[in-house]
Amino acid sequence: MRDHNITIYPFSAIVGQEKMKKALVLNLINPKVGGVLIRGEKGTAKSTAVRALANLLPEIEVVEGCKFKCNPNNRNELCEECFEKLKAGTLRISPVKMKVADLPVSATEDRVVGTLDIEHAIKTGEKRFEPGVLAMAHRGILYVDEINLLDDHLVDVLLDSAAMGVNTIEREGISYSHPANFVLVGTMNPEEGELRPQLLDRFGLCVDIKGISDVSRRVELIKYRLSYEADPEAFAANWLASETELCGQILLAQKLLSDVRISDDLLELISQICIDMGVDGHRADLTMMKTSLTLAAFYGRTEVTEEDVREAAGLTLSHRMRRKPFDNQPEKQDKLDDIIEKHKEKQKEKLKNQDEKPKNDDRKEKDKHEQQNKESNEDPDQQHKQAEGHHQEEPEDQNAEQPDASSETTSEIGENYQVKQLSPEFRRAQRNGSGRRSKTLTRSKKGRYIKSSIPHEKTTDLAFDATLRAAAPFQLTREKNGNSVAIHESDFREKTREKKIGNLVLFVVDASGSMGARQRMVASKGAVLSMLMDAYQKRDKVGLIAFKGDSAELLLPPTSSIELAQKYLQEMPTGGKTPLSQGLVKGYEVIKTELLRDPDTCPFMVLISDGRANVSMNGESPLQETKTVASRLRDEGIQSAVIDTENSMIKFGLAQQISTALGATYLTLENLKSDSIVNAVRASAPFDLRSPSGDFSV
Repeated sequence: MRDHNITIYPFSAIVGQEKMKKALVLNLINPKVGGVLIRGEKGTAKSTAVRALANLLPEIEVVEGCKFKCNPNNRNELCEECFEKLKAGTLRISPVKMKVADLPVSATEDRVVGTLDIEHAIKTGEKRFEPGVLAMAHRGILYVDEINLLDDHLVDVLLDSAAMGVNTIEREGISYSHPANFVLVGTMNPEEGELRPQLLDRFGLCVDIKGISDVSRRVELIKYRLSYEADPEAFAANWLASETELCGQILLAQKLLSDVRISDDLLELISQICIDMGVDGHRADLTMMKTSLTLAAFYGRTEVTEEDVREAAGLTLSHRMRRKPFDNQPEKQDKLDDIIEKHKEKQKEKLKNQDEKPKNDDRKEKDKHEQQNKESNEDPDQQHKQAEGHHQEEPEDQNAEQPDASSETTSEIGENYQVKQLSPEFRRAQRNGSGRRSKTLTRSKKGRYIKSSIPHEKTTDLAFDATLRAAAPFQLTREKNGNSVAIHESDFREKTREKKIGNLVLFVVDASGSMGARQRMVASKGAVLSMLMDAYQKRDKVGLIAFKGDSAELLLPPTSSIELAQKYLQEMPTGGKTPLSQGLVKGYEVIKTELLRDPDTCPFMVLISDGRANVSMNGESPLQETKTVASRLRDEGIQSAVIDTENSMIKFGLAQQISTALGATYLTLENLKSDSIVNAVRASAPFDLRSPSGDFSV
């Protein structure tokens, strides 16, 4: 929570980032816009802007002593306790500043939505609610930094509460609701992974921001910051007039909003923009309409203009464009301008037609008679020839330019495929992590409660329903001491929870000259892309290693940014010798590092090569050295698959020998399709790994 003793940096003093500031202000004016997602680089004033925004507005009136800060001026927004105070005539009002509630990425569901005190309910039969972050955010701002790293089910909870304005908690048959109206602000760095489209669509507005590239503006920013740090109070006083002016504009817009009107013509334009820009569903239409109304109020008008719609489109469509995971974002502005221009021309034509309709009706009738007379006097043979000529087809151009397949330096990515479900279940009893691929038991309270068990030690995750059932048979004989139910320690039952987690898929790709044949590398890249698309949907981590020449290089450390992996895959060149053993050693080192960082990591290595190792690290036979390294990986318990790219008439079967040493699933290039590579991973579902230790040596 924000500390009132700290002087907040003024909102008006933030240099640049006008679009971000506009989106935040619009949500203050009209929270029904639906919040804002801010995507961009670190250090671009995202957090500063959110905190400054809350400090901008005057104090709000709340019910004194209410933990939800209920609005005393609207009985429909009162919680149960405040409603009882209102009926009893004991409701009192007090002013407070709007607050910013921070939601950490590590938050549990109970911390977000709040929790019911079941022990109190058992003893007294009364409900007692312990507020969560949603209660603290009511009538304020809920700020979620790195929202893309938050578990998806928690994001769903946030967005549902933001949309409905109510938070409902149900636990062990007890239900409780309280108002939860807040402005949701999420920030994220796209390189760390995207939100899935269904969640992106739930954010009303989205802004992509970058650092300022103009030197003079950057210098201005530095000077402002130095001045603020030297004397925060004096700096804030210098900006008080600007802050007051903006605050007045926001308050006026809030009052004006209910009087703003939008014409049917502009509603038609909004719908046409959403159709032509390829967005799914109808939420974009509704959000663009609300944003247009809010923009008009912000500018002090009661009528929405075409420019309001244009500006609203820029804020509401960027995250809703229909595209596949690895498609580049289309150029939106030019297309938007074309749509608006066509709409203008259509409206002009419509008005023109309305004015000239009587004249056109007379002219059409006259033209009709003239055409009938002309056709009756025309030569029948000529009509037949024209009819035959109308159906003639132009010959195909046999000299059309064919694609150039001569370059073998950098291959394009081949066809990708829709992969089948891959959901291995781990044998290990307890794992932490997040994702959507594999089910595992977990001690985390974020997991789904599936059953109960007798705890072996003191537990903080008590299964109250199972505990009550265990205690029920003994209630007639136990001393209750004024309690409704007598519970002994022997009755305690612990919740067993289950959740899904993702995997680490590490691609070790042969980029040597023997892979340079165009179709082999194209097919290999296509298979990797298929796995990347599946990993994108399952929230896996991926890594990419390429080996060629005399070394192996980690092109992409394990990351959740699948689009970044696709970028490196696209740019990966081929050429040189084949240091295959170094590729495997590099893969081992990467996996070892990840296991040390996160013991719950479940890695799977996919080696794509023809197996023709011809570079040694220690002077022995390159093939034998590779087999030795592969055996060590197998002994460490690392699961893997080998994709053999050899497709010549004479086959040496080297990749198959390496696959045997690895204990891996073996596939050839001929059956290198999505089903094959996915089945390889499915057949090798990861199990518990022995913790690698010490240096890896051959």
